[in-house]
Amino acid sequence: MKIKVALAQFNIQFADPAANQQRVAELTAEAAKGGADVIIFPEMWNTGYALDQLDQLADEGGKTTAQLFYRLARQNQIGIVGGSVAVKDNGHFYNRTLVVDPLGQVVGQYDKVHLFRLMNEHKYLTAGDQENYFRLAGVPGASFICYDLRFPEWVRTVARHGAAVLYFPAEWPAVRIPQWELMLKARAVENQAFVVAVNRVGDDPDNHYNGHSLAIDPLGNVIADAGEQDGITYAELDLDQLATVRGPIPVFVDRRPDLYK
Repeated sequence: MKIKVALAQFNIQFADPAANQQRVAELTAEAAKGGADVIIFPEMWNTGYALDQLDQLADEGGKTTAQLFYRLARQNQIGIVGGSVAVKDNGHFYNRTLVVDPLGQVVGQYDKVHLFRLMNEHKYLTAGDQENYFRLAGVPGASFICYDLRFPEWVRTVARHGAAVLYFPAEWPAVRIPQWELMLKARAVENQAFVVAVNRVGDDPDNHYNGHSLAIDPLGNVIADAGEQDGITYAELDLDQLATVRGPIPVFVDRRPDLYK
């Protein structure tokens, strides 16, 4: 079984949800025309890191994003791993992912668990505490957000359910991009899963982003690298590869969680 994924790497317009929504719609239509089964967006694509403006900019209850994805998924018959957006919910702000199937149904939701102090997330956002495990395009998957990549114990906790694809939307600054690639390869190898990670390009008031969204196979080989260009990069994931990797080295069977603290 194979699925085609579209890595939607783009320049997020700072504090401009309307412009970013329009760009997401354009990229979704392009990905569908390109034959993609699933499209993946970057982190905090609706607002960028305008954290001190969230009271005016955040999506109330995530309703605008959900309605947008409902329309785009149905119109384009495509699954959406919705990157993440700034959401206001019950008086708290969250960095939230929505996963939507081609019928427009929300099949997964995730609030970022690990808040990145270096970019002041802990001062503005509330951390999540739930896993996000789902099926999309007939394939079991799990999603995380950016800084979660640095916590292999969290990724393994979710991946143990049998995820074949691990999705990582991010806003990962260029200065740390070598670690981005290194850790994404490690998460793929140690969890014997495909990794699809989508970063942004461009600048905000505090950081420069140079993309390098990646699709990586379970052996740590890069299938696709988006480089530093704004736009869609495609990757084909051959799910049959999982059996050849997991069969000889059954790491999930051989785990000793009774010893892990």
